[in-house]
Amino acid sequence: MSTGDAGCTATTQIHAGYEPQAPYRPVTVPVHQSAAYEFPDYASARRMFALKEPGFTYTRTGNPTVAVLEQRIAALDGGVAALATATGQAAVAVALLALVRGGEHLVASSKLYGGTVDLLTDTFADFGIEVSFADPADTGAWAAAVRPQTRAFLTESIGNPLATLQDLPALAAIAREAGVPLVVDNTLATPVLYRPLEHGADIVVYSATKFLGGHGAALAGAVVDGGRFDFSAYPDKWPQLTRPKRRYGGDTLWERHGHGAYLVLARSKYLHDLGPSLSPFNAAQILQGLETLDIRVARHGQNTREVIGFLAGHPAVAAVHHPSVPGHPQAGLADRDFPDGTGSVFSFDLAAGPEQVGPFIDRLGLFKLVANVGDTRSLVAHPAAMTHCRLTPGQRAAAGIAETTIRLSVGLEAAADLVADLDQALAPLAGAALQAAGAAVVYAGTEA
Repeated sequence: MSTGDAGCTATTQIHAGYEPQAPYRPVTVPVHQSAAYEFPDYASARRMFALKEPGFTYTRTGNPTVAVLEQRIAALDGGVAALATATGQAAVAVALLALVRGGEHLVASSKLYGGTVDLLTDTFADFGIEVSFADPADTGAWAAAVRPQTRAFLTESIGNPLATLQDLPALAAIAREAGVPLVVDNTLATPVLYRPLEHGADIVVYSATKFLGGHGAALAGAVVDGGRFDFSAYPDKWPQLTRPKRRYGGDTLWERHGHGAYLVLARSKYLHDLGPSLSPFNAAQILQGLETLDIRVARHGQNTREVIGFLAGHPAVAAVHHPSVPGHPQAGLADRDFPDGTGSVFSFDLAAGPEQVGPFIDRLGLFKLVANVGDTRSLVAHPAAMTHCRLTPGQRAAAGIAETTIRLSVGLEAAADLVADLDQALAPLAGAALQAAGAAVVYAGTEA
């Protein structure tokens, strides 16, 4: 989304999905902290439980406060509806489980967040779901990975931790050719910088814990349905949506709900049966964070530009992985699809041995060693030892993660203070790097 849409974003993130109600008309969305709801009569209860009448039956599957958050996130992304979950990990799991069953297959980016890789390669393997990984920059690899059993594509709009981009419209075209939906994790971009549904995605997922909330105080996730994928065109691929089910009174979800069937299945089966429900209190905290989303994202971006400018010229830094760096192979994609920047989570490689990673991180003061991103505070992590530690060496290599790769999530502090913190932490390494460079020059002269 460009800055020309900023006014719409700002209004939507504050007002969408809520109108104050009598008798008190609270301006802030109330926290409906209740497990259950009284039905007006027996007939209404029967219809609601049969999914023939909308309404709240039990907070595991829906709550008034959570519903406002769902409507607001759907509006920000241009989706028809959304489903909130307890965590971002739950959002990814529920979104995919509604599409892919045991014995089936999905194609995923080889440069995903480590927790998502754990889900796909371990838990989904236990369920009999197979996963093929493809380089997000190589659309041909995605086409080659498709099988008759393939049921979804999964990627990240901005990859974690190397800020990897891809040509999403081209990837969406391959997904359409394969007859499967494209699921995009938009956590690091947020709807402020990028709206995947406008670039060909069918379903969007978020860890709302990150930038949507922004304060690092509450866990939450969301699944947004674009409402465009026609599951009825491939009835044999998705019998869970297109065949009569006893659970739904012998009806088919598609005949009953049309393009809303996918989220009805996700809510009524996977949220209901597995229970990864978002609490009303956490929903209210994410709603408060959303109200300042565009302002925060702009400040994150401003600080990131300052930090990257410093790191890119530092002798103790071997490489900076961010599309804004001159000469980056995805700079063209960034200019085309991300006019307002490619986010504030990125990585860089130390020009030092792996043994220097710990001392460097421990010298940092403002950057906090935390397993999170998208906070008001600036954060640091070591992917090889933390977020991506369960990947095999081969998987980490395919993801571009070295033992010396450091991930930063740039916060809202003064940029000069962040640069000063990195400078003092890098200083001992800079001297060694310069000495090594000088020695190499002397050696090269001797050789000549």
